[in-house]
Amino acid sequence: MIKIGIAGFGKMGQIRANEVLKNKDTNLIAVFEQYDEISDIKYDNLIHCKTYEELLEQDLDAIFICAFNDVAASFTIEALKREIHVFCEKPPAKEVKELEEVLNAERESNKVLKYGFNHRLHYSVIEAKKLIDTGSMGRLLWIRGVYGKAGSIDYNKNWRNYKKYSGGGILLDQGIHMLDLMCYFTSSEFEVLNAKLTNSFWDIEVEDNAFITMQNDDNVVATMHSSATQWKHKFLLEMEFEDGYINLDGILSNSRSYAPEMLITARREFEDVTYAMGKPKEQITWFENDDSWKLELNEFVDAILNSKKVKHGTSHDGMRALSLVEDIYKKSGFYDK
Repeated sequence: MIKIGIAGFGKMGQIRANEVLKNKDTNLIAVFEQYDEISDIKYDNLIHCKTYEELLEQDLDAIFICAFNDVAASFTIEALKREIHVFCEKPPAKEVKELEEVLNAERESNKVLKYGFNHRLHYSVIEAKKLIDTGSMGRLLWIRGVYGKAGSIDYNKNWRNYKKYSGGGILLDQGIHMLDLMCYFTSSEFEVLNAKLTNSFWDIEVEDNAFITMQNDDNVVATMHSSATQWKHKFLLEMEFEDGYINLDGILSNSRSYAPEMLITARREFEDVTYAMGKPKEQITWFENDDSWKLELNEFVDAILNSKKVKHGTSHDGMRALSLVEDIYKKSGFYDK
């Protein structure tokens, strides 16, 4: 049994804990949470640590880091130095220079390091990736992504909107998932061509909207809008190929506010007069289950027990996504004010 601790026991920490408790190869030993008492009956047997140092002193094989962004890098480094495997939520750090130090610690420790990019393991994404890898759609022409949420009545008071804790706004918090998917589907590096960031509605220190244009070495142009003023929650990733298109429309979450989750595919039909131009016959697959948290844990466990390489959420994936975010911030000049 892999003995696991969790640093940070808010929403994400409890999501991870619930999966750890269900996994036959993991044993949840202790959690670090300094703000609240843990009163849920299913966590009664856990050691409740009041400091991260106290958590590290427990007999642990692996740690899930679900704390604020400002400590993600330092917590990861400390655990790796103690020869503890690490699963860290996104973003991997506030800045690239912090993540570079993490990568140095990873190389020296020879322990498993995995980052939480769970969107890759939604079933719609898995099926889309399989289809893209067949090459049957031809060359990719462009990508367009929208990922937006409405915030909440107290959104301006959330820790994510204080730069000293978060490092950035909606782009770093949510848009980083869309950036990671764009890189994942294209297997390439993007250059930021243009970026405009605003805080058009919320009175916060960080951006509530990000409008981005990028291009990769294959001349694929990608545009993205990451928003905290999307009053109806929206997830949409459109990929147009020479011979058709693949759309990911909606994504399952605990709130189901981005549901339904659909994979929509169609073939270009210039020559077929059966259908009106621009109205190809679509195939729509609906998904009702989100096992991404379980699948992430399974991969982490497999990497530890069987010396397998991490496939999703590697340190390279984390660096690529964070580098894009940092480049977008620099290009926009939003934080130069």
